[in-house]
Parts: sequence; C-alpha cells; structure tokens
Amino acid sequence: MSLVRTIQNAFVPVHREGWPFVAGFAVLALLLGLVSVHLFWIGVILTGWCAFFFRDPQRVTPTDDSLVVSPADGIVSAVGPAVPPRELGLGNAEMTRISVFMDVFSCHVNRAPVRGRISRISYRPGKFLNAELDKASAENERNGVVIESPHGSVGTVQVAGLVARRIVCWVGEGDNIGAGERFGLIRFGSRLDVFLPVTAAPRVFVGQTAVAGETVLAEFGGAPASPLVRVS
Repeated sequence: MSLVRTIQNAFVPVHREGWPFVAGFAVLALLLGLVSVHLFWIGVILTGWCAFFFRDPQRVTPTDDSLVVSPADGIVSAVGPAVPPRELGLGNAEMTRISVFMDVFSCHVNRAPVRGRISRISYRPGKFLNAELDKASAENERNGVVIESPHGSVGTVQVAGLVARRIVCWVGEGDNIGAGERFGLIRFGSRLDVFLPVTAAPRVFVGQTAVAGETVLAEFGGAPASPLVRVS
C-alpha cells in the first residue's frame, strides 16, 4: 500500500479552473504534431507545464485563531507598515502588510489567511506592472477581500502581475470562510498582499518561501520577531 500511496501523492489534482487551458494546450500540441514531431513535443511540454501551474494540492492548516497563514505559494517580497488600498474600507492608518510573490511555477490557488466572515469584496481595474514592484500594490489590477476575523479586520488583496490577466474569486460578501480554505486564483504569475492589524507580529522575513495554507505569516498577540535570519 505504501507504493500505491507514493504514486497517488506524485499526481497532484488539477483545479477545475485549469482544465480548459490544459485541454487547449493539448489540442495545440496535436496540431503542432501535424507540422513537426519536434513541435509536438514542445506542445507536450507546454501542456505539462500548464497542468503543473493549475495544480491544487491538499494543505495541512493550523486552526489556531491567533495564527495568520499564507494565502499563496511563493516568496515573501515585503514585510512592513503600509496604508491599505482605499477600496478595502480599512481606513487611512498604516497596517502590517505582508506580500507573497508568485512566479509562473508557483501553485496559484489562493487560500484564506484567517477564519471569519467576508465583509467586503472590491475589484479595481489597473495596470499590469511586474508584481514584484512595490508600486504594483497601488497601481495594478486587483481584487480585495476583507475578512472579519476574531482579531479584527484582515484584508487580502489579489494583485495581477506582468503576465497575469485574470483574477478569479469564488467567495461572496457575507460568506464564512475558514483559515486555509480556497477562495480564488490568479492566472500566470502575480502577488498576494495581506493587511493585518498592528497587533499581529510578523513571523516571516523577506526572501522566505511561503506555502499557502501552511506557512505562518504572523501571530496575533505574539512578541515582535527578531530581525535576525540566516540563509544557508
């Protein structure tokens, strides 16, 4: 049975949002095969990459309400104070912002960072700058989700990137959501910003790899983290 489990674990499910794209790449591979065998195999590789991009693995999420988990797979690109986007309705005071950048090889299924009720969803059109740039938070196309958690309002913003042109959000205002539950997806490279009350102490650093639904980004009521890190 262990061999069967190993084989099963090797094949991560593809999210339903991705199947039309995977099918499109597969058809393209077949058409290219009519022209050249070499082009056919290029199409096969692209089809495999597309399936890999839309993978939707299971995650093990801590259920402690004092913890904030990452909403995305990727690299932590910013940790610090920032004023949240106006459309979130979170005021003009600075909050703690933690950003996670997703490249084209990251799993792009987005998950709720905290448990609570969704009080606001706000979509705003904008530019498609490189999502790694700090100004992308203010200028790029984005979709904001505000969750009323046991520790206050938490804003999660899906930010489109240089290649990403489609933000998908499956939840609605008034819905209840658990930490780590899927709420959306961004196609082909992007960024997630989490805006937290100042009572949340960051537990990650810039450059750290985050796993959606599992990596603890911050902790409510915890002491501020030491800035000491080691890269090895």
